Amino acid sequence: MPHDTTGQPYAYRRTHLTEPDWTRFPGWADVTTEQWESAQWQRSHCVKNIAQLKAVLGDLVDDTFYDDLATDQQRLATMSMLVPPQMINTMVPDRAPDTASFYADPVRRYMIPVATDRNLDWPSHPNASRDSLHEHDMWVAEGLTHRYPTKVLAELVATCPQYCGHCTRMDLVGNSTPTVDKLRLTLKPADRFHQHLDYLRSQPGVRDVVVSGGDVANVPWRQLEQYLMGLLSIDTVRDIRLATKALIGLPQHWLQPDVVDGLARVAKAAAERGVNVAIHTHANHAQSITPLVAKAAQTALEVGIRDVRNQGVLMRGVNATSGDLLDLCFALQGEAGILPYYFYMCDMIPNAEHWRVPVWHAQALQHDIMGYLPGYATPRIVCDVPFVGKRWVHMVTEYDRERGISYWTKNYRTSIEADDPAALTRTYAYYDPIDTLPQSGQDWWSKQSAQD
Repeated sequence: MPHDTTGQPYAYRRTHLTEPDWTRFPGWADVTTEQWESAQWQRSHCVKNIAQLKAVLGDLVDDTFYDDLATDQQRLATMSMLVPPQMINTMVPDRAPDTASFYADPVRRYMIPVATDRNLDWPSHPNASRDSLHEHDMWVAEGLTHRYPTKVLAELVATCPQYCGHCTRMDLVGNSTPTVDKLRLTLKPADRFHQHLDYLRSQPGVRDVVVSGGDVANVPWRQLEQYLMGLLSIDTVRDIRLATKALIGLPQHWLQPDVVDGLARVAKAAAERGVNVAIHTHANHAQSITPLVAKAAQTALEVGIRDVRNQGVLMRGVNATSGDLLDLCFALQGEAGILPYYFYMCDMIPNAEHWRVPVWHAQALQHDIMGYLPGYATPRIVCDVPFVGKRWVHMVTEYDRERGISYWTKNYRTSIEADDPAALTRTYAYYDPIDTLPQSGQDWWSKQSAQD
């Protein structure tokens, strides 16, 4: 007799994946399946501005929303608009949206943010910064961040197939906005890649390379394969992770025959050398997990990629409830073959306070999702603390809940701390969003800001 699960805080029910009907949008009423499944069609029909969004939505959404979006683009947005049709199609997936449902949609809230989403009293934390993790400060070559003792981050390109509003690399990635004048990669790609490989050959202690950007899906495949084969030629490199939002937002890219064939070649070479190659992607809500996403993930696994893992970001209004996280994890692990790996707390970048959650909230979420998923598929919720790195949210050393200041320690030096004798003994601060604090804490921060 099956066990009665009624009354549990979360009730699992298997939900099969479906591809939402894109023809419900007036602008795509005549789009064929062949067109929809073409990476070239998806890229050429990305929404880059309000006029293009109106052309897709028609009169489903009224001018209130478009005016709200225009205000955000002009005054607050740290990322320019770039949304693939695949991502828009997962917004209000069960019907043609109206203004209210489009406003409320969790995928819309981070892909197409509007001014009234944001916390206009505290749009940014006073300690927010555009390179909040100081990755640029730790460049050892252009685009190569040596932050951890055995790991590096390789930014091959400064563009993505889609621009998420909460992007932690908003200082470098994408087009400049009225709010943010972006940095630029200056070297030719071949020169940049050679510098990366030369550095890694000189650093036998580095065994793990995260190949990112931007997004590796925006690197021409021939260039990317050459770079990966270069990494595989370095005996001390044992793990390679390909970071791509496109597996979720543009799965059509990862299903192109030349990309699939190239992945197979890389996977074969890696297996011969005993190197683990995995894909890390970025999904934040169960709505985004569709049959095309599952097909792209399964195809990568079939050609020999070791694993496909998800690194999401906790965001208020998107996924910051245990039910939303569990729905997403079951869709990823149970239906798409993607391992739930990390959920990061949203980084302390400008104009992101409305997305961020406090440490205590993240701790509660970690508690509440335990016991439902298989242990190997239960994600860790982590806080990426400036100058420290990823820490499980329960690893906090001290925590002032009134002022929302948590203190963290670390056990290694970054590449810029070789001569800092206190690097391993000091505590490093992280800050909760001010609007989540008790009134006394909010008043304290108001006084600090007034003094500054």
